Amino acid sequence: MMNIIRKVGNKARLAAVAFFASVIVAHADSTLGNPLKPEFSTVPDFIAGVLRVVVMIALPIITLFIVIAGFRFIWAQGNQSELTEAKKNFVYVLIGSLLIMGSWALVTLIAGTVTQLVGKS
Repeated sequence: MMNIIRKVGNKARLAAVAFFASVIVAHADSTLGNPLKPEFSTVPDFIAGVLRVVVMIALPIITLFIVIAGFRFIWAQGNQSELTEAKKNFVYVLIGSLLIMGSWALVTLIAGTVTQLVGKS
């Protein structure tokens, strides 16, 4: 059984190499196009677009965690250890949201500055 697999395997490898070589030769004269949309043609625009998507996904999650932090304050009912945990949770949510929004704002600012300095091509 192993001999059959080895014989078929060698023939399959040879056929695969021949196939990929013919594909490479057939496409040797074609040019490689940009797979991204035209608005993402530069690196700063691409990074700003990615961060825009991250912000759009993160906003509902941030809202959910702020609501959860509020419920933790309500559920604490004066218990100091639970209030401390609720405060820490709320601070962590605020820090995370500031990091996400701040990175988006910073990249947008840098992309705008680079675009003004270099010019849009």
